[in-house]
Amino acid sequence: MRLDKFVCKSTALSRAQATAMICDGHVVVNHVVIVDVATQVHEDNHISLKGEVLTARKSRYILMHKPADTICSNIDEAYPSLFNYIDVENASELHVAGRLDADTTGLVLVTDDGRWSFNIITPSQHCQKVYRVGLSRPINDDVAAKFTHGVQLQGEQQLTRPAILEIVTPKEVLLTITEGKFHQVKRMFAAVGNRVVSLHRESIGAIQLDIEVGQWRYLTDSEVNSFSC
Repeated sequence: MRLDKFVCKSTALSRAQATAMICDGHVVVNHVVIVDVATQVHEDNHISLKGEVLTARKSRYILMHKPADTICSNIDEAYPSLFNYIDVENASELHVAGRLDADTTGLVLVTDDGRWSFNIITPSQHCQKVYRVGLSRPINDDVAAKFTHGVQLQGEQQLTRPAILEIVTPKEVLLTITEGKFHQVKRMFAAVGNRVVSLHRESIGAIQLDIEVGQWRYLTDSEVNSFSC
């Protein structure tokens, strides 16, 4: 992780305060003064601040049922942040592993472990995300085959990765994808002449949404480890 993040995760300092300490030469990594806040460090490195050895707090892994009209940012913007629902210390250190649009509901995973979230959001890791999609008009019979082969999204050079479409009703489907381009699900259906009117994420990998809207819980060890390479 970045050195400034490590200092924040090891102390009560804000990001600005940690930056000041690093730039002023008060942080030593493996017996070398480091003044670059973006330097990548590991928990196993010997890191000290003004002579005091730092130990990062344990990483946190949280599942939340995101309500509609909230955003996956750490601060309120046009819509309130979903972090208003998560009552934990140092919430500013957390991030969402795979953001959802403001009007999209369902499962989000929240953590302060960047290496762990990499396994979730990087397409090469093939982590499946399942969405329940409401459509404005009945789905055409040929859409499942098109999604299997990939579709061309406006503004993209490459086709989408193979996706799995399961029809629940003519206007409701389950879509499984392994990537997360900007507004991808909505753009995929727009590419085949349909429009998404509701969108809800039901699962990520082996983790299923099992709590009520607005609630959150810590992941179990087995759930956390299910995303390890």
